[in-house]
This record gives sequence, C-alpha cells and structure tokens, in this order.
Amino acid sequence: MQSIRSLINSRRGGAAVALRAAIVVGYGLLVCACQTDQQQIAGVPDTPFDYRQRHPITVTEADHTLQLFIGDNRASLTPTQRAEVLAFGQSWKTEATGGVLVDLPTGTVNEQASAGALREIRSILGATGVPPQSVMVRTYQAGPRTFATVRITYPKVTAQAGPCGMWPRDIGPSVDSEYYENKQYWNFGCSAQHNLAAMVDNPADLVQPRSETPVYTMRRTQVVEKYREGQPTATTYTNANAGKISDFGQ
Repeated sequence: MQSIRSLINSRRGGAAVALRAAIVVGYGLLVCACQTDQQQIAGVPDTPFDYRQRHPITVTEADHTLQLFIGDNRASLTPTQRAEVLAFGQSWKTEATGGVLVDLPTGTVNEQASAGALREIRSILGATGVPPQSVMVRTYQAGPRTFATVRITYPKVTAQAGPCGMWPRDIGPSVDSEYYENKQYWNFGCSAQHNLAAMVDNPADLVQPRSETPVYTMRRTQVVEKYREGQPTATTYTNANAGKISDFGQ
C-alpha cells in the first residue's frame, strides 16, 4: 500500500513539475511575442503627418533646353525661332548657373542645315550678352530618317517635388491602423507641392527671403514730420484729377 501511495505521489509531483514548466514556457512565449511585435512596429517607418514632410520641395540644378527644328532646305532660323533664341539668351543672364551647350545632330538629312544655323544662333546669343567662351558645341548621333533638332541648353536652379500618384496603402476601409486613426493618406498634398515648385519665380525664395530695397527716406521723413505736427499725411495734388488713372465717367 505504501508503494502505491509513493507511486501516486511521484506521479502527482511529476505532473505538477510539468504543469509549472508549461506555464513558464507559455509566459516566455508570450513575452517573446510581445517583444517581437514591438520590434516590428518600431522598425516600420511612420508616415509623417505634415504633407510638407512627406513631399518636400527640393531645390536642385536642372537643364533648361530649347529645341529648334531646322529644315533640310533651310540653313537659317525662322522669325519665330530667332525670337525664341533671343528670349533664351536673355533668360540665361538672369537664371543660368553655367554656360550654354549647343547640340547639333549628325547622320540626319538636316545635318548640314543645322550646322549652317549655328552661326546665326551664336550671333543672337552674343547680342543678348552671352560671352562666346561660354558657348560650347557638340554633336550627337541620330537616325537617318529622324527630323532631329538643334538643342540649346543651360543649367539653372529649379524646384521640384514628388513624384505624385504613389499609393503605398489603401485609403478605403481596411485593417490598417491608419484608417482607424484618421491619418492623411500618403498622396495628400503632393499635387499642391508639385504645383508650387513649378510656379515659384525664384527657387531660392524657398530657402531664404530676398533682401529688402532701401526705403524712400525723403517721403518717409515728410510723412513722419506731418504726423508729429498733427497734419494730414495724405498726398495732396494741385490738380484734383492728377491721381486718377482713368477719365471714365467724366
């Protein structure tokens, strides 16, 4: 009888040890699972809430190119093309960050005509203030049946944002936590940033403001003196109609 009790007690002790071991292992797996989830969540980059951080406007240097179609039987520029080259040279003086590069096609039917128009292009660019040493000419190979163009290029500072149209997550109902947190979708604000970068007159204004012009000291002193003496500061005209911009209705 004593042996049976000893056997039962030993079995109960083994079961208790096994149960304790199972509980310890279960808690260990639970803790590991929690740590793994935390590591995965920490490793996933969060979507910036501000659209200016998701789609920042970057200021870079890009090429401004003018393409001219020179016909085979015409080795000169048309009046419209002369005006385009003239405007190109004038814009070079205000926004270029380097010299002018002229690419002439070779192996095409208009190869000779394009080379003949080069002298006229140089002349117009020189008239607008582009130094001759700032103009470099090179050739590029094109197909024999291709109506290749003469490309005039200079580098300039430009602003850009995007690309837009990327949808890494579904914006509809989903199990994604961002849907329940009512966060902005990734593409939100991209088109506005892209259009702003395209419309800005001087990309440097996005980095720092321009310096102010000097104030008109004489007029400011006169207005301040009138204000100090209690006099009206409005501009008075000897002729009442001098300040009008139109005579409509008279």
